[in-house]
Amino acid sequence: MEKELYIKQLRPYLYLMDEAHEATGYLVIGEEKACVIDTMNGFNDLHKAVRKITDKPIVVVNTHGHPDHIFGNIYFDEAYINPKDLPLAEMFAKMPEFVEECEKHGFKMPPFKEIKGGDVIDLGGKTLEVYELPGHTPGGILLLLKEDRILFTGDAVNHHLWMQLDGCSSMPELVKALDGVMFLEEKADYILHGHAQDFDDISLLHCLRNGAQEIADGKTADDKPYHWFEGVAKQHPFKLEEGKKYSQLDSVICYN
Repeated sequence: MEKELYIKQLRPYLYLMDEAHEATGYLVIGEEKACVIDTMNGFNDLHKAVRKITDKPIVVVNTHGHPDHIFGNIYFDEAYINPKDLPLAEMFAKMPEFVEECEKHGFKMPPFKEIKGGDVIDLGGKTLEVYELPGHTPGGILLLLKEDRILFTGDAVNHHLWMQLDGCSSMPELVKALDGVMFLEEKADYILHGHAQDFDDISLLHCLRNGAQEIADGKTADDKPYHWFEGVAKQHPFKLEEGKKYSQLDSVICYN
């Protein structure tokens, strides 16, 4: 079932791809190669959409293993993922409903290849550095577009962070992981996350970290219920920095 795919050019070399406002992927074009960051739910032929923009060889990277970031892999020959998220990705790829839909249309999930912290993707004049940020999933990764100071964060850093899922880390573990990548605020000016419509100031990183610390410290008396498709969790609002530009203002961490 095809859904609307909105493509927005953010820079001459950078495109935001929004699939029905359910998930966001990105296309970064270098002099020699192009990189697709997250392939969303697979409702649209993403390869065909990318080919309307560039004819350069394509590298596909999944920031983590959830369905709304990997199912569009079916339109490509291979995709890179952190091996710590490979079991998660393979579990979702074997869901009967997904397998049945793929068979119906003649698709199959391509093989996953390994990518991990410290790796570098050279697109020719555009360099993506890989950093690991466990929390939302065990193998979440960040991609830093070094030359342009843009950090792609998938779902690991965003305005509506889900930490109530099976496999999410504890809040103290999340704080520790965020502390381990806080140096990226010196290397990037902007964040593009996995459900964004535009840029966020890099300060979203430490604002999220401060919110996680508040939960870890038990400062949750005013937190409200969060209703989602598997039940009821809690949501903790966190403050953004005044005077900075964000794609949205309401910001919460959902947790059990």
